[in-house]
Amino acid sequence: MTSPETFTIPAELLPRDGRFGAGPSKVRAAQLDALVADAPHFLGTSHRQSTVKNKVGEVRDGLRALFNLPDGYEVLLGNGGSTAFWDIATFGLIEQHSQHLVFGEFSSKFATAVKAAPHLGDPEVISAEPGTHPQAIARDGVDLYALTHNETSTGVMMPILRPAGSTGLVCVDATSAAGGLIVDPSQFDVYYFAPQKSFASDGGLWIALCSPAAIARIEAIAASGRWTPEFFNLKTALDNSRLNQTYNTPALATIHLLASQISWFNENGGLSFSAGRSSGSAEVLYGWAEASDFATPFVQNPAERSHVIGTIDFADEIDAAVIAKILRANGVVDTEPYRKLGRNQLRVAMFPAIDSEDIAALCASINYIVGSL
Repeated sequence: MTSPETFTIPAELLPRDGRFGAGPSKVRAAQLDALVADAPHFLGTSHRQSTVKNKVGEVRDGLRALFNLPDGYEVLLGNGGSTAFWDIATFGLIEQHSQHLVFGEFSSKFATAVKAAPHLGDPEVISAEPGTHPQAIARDGVDLYALTHNETSTGVMMPILRPAGSTGLVCVDATSAAGGLIVDPSQFDVYYFAPQKSFASDGGLWIALCSPAAIARIEAIAASGRWTPEFFNLKTALDNSRLNQTYNTPALATIHLLASQISWFNENGGLSFSAGRSSGSAEVLYGWAEASDFATPFVQNPAERSHVIGTIDFADEIDAAVIAKILRANGVVDTEPYRKLGRNQLRVAMFPAIDSEDIAALCASINYIVGSL
């Protein structure tokens, strides 16, 4: 057998852009061009001055428009990414008791953070096997429902709906979903994410779309005297966000790339445009897998198959790891599966920046590899 490192895929089959990672994602050339053009007066400047604050304001206004946020909803942001936000939420959003839907590696992390918080009660965890998702259940005493719009590790998406009869906040991890999946803001109180996936930027920043009820919760907890490290203080983030700044210095390139992507979405039709690009790519990927005699979608229920992260299983006689190595040697990168899932599969990002034509070329390249092997 030819070694993966020397296997050559014909150039005419290869994607024009070979970046299919689940994050950091492909960054469009137009975003980089815009950053370079603005760099002399944007990079290396104070984040407390108008040059940067105006760009943060552009991000906040753009997100309000993109998600069609109702009156009273606010856009908060701070440093640290979604991982930091799980800890932040234990201090500033949960009063005592939360319910968590767990159906993969990332949806479990928030629950783990809450379990470790000494000032909170034990969370209720409702689990489902990887490849499916559970349902939230309204409970007396639950003041926050922790949902995940898209499980990055398994390629499962779930609809965001308030549990019938619930009174607690609905807090949604949208890290790999925001911008690539449709959501109704009336169904959530907090929709938080980071910019390194559908928004084609770098990590290290968290963004939270917050309802009036979430803002009231943040202010009430802050007024209660609960001790909170300043870096994790949502009231501090709220106050700074209203000034179009972060508590401490952010990565300026990240903000600029984020603003460019939001503008691209809004100028072309908003969330229907960006999510439509992802759903078009999903049709290509899953259609190919369903027609294949060696590949199949890992997620069995078509309604639960993610439009932003596709997981494809391979027949036992086909080594997906070898395919990933061959693809990487040919400039097609980051198709490896999530390591802890432990399946013979590939994981393919379908964020809005990724062209569906490149997804089709990826499928053709895989067909060529398997046919040759």
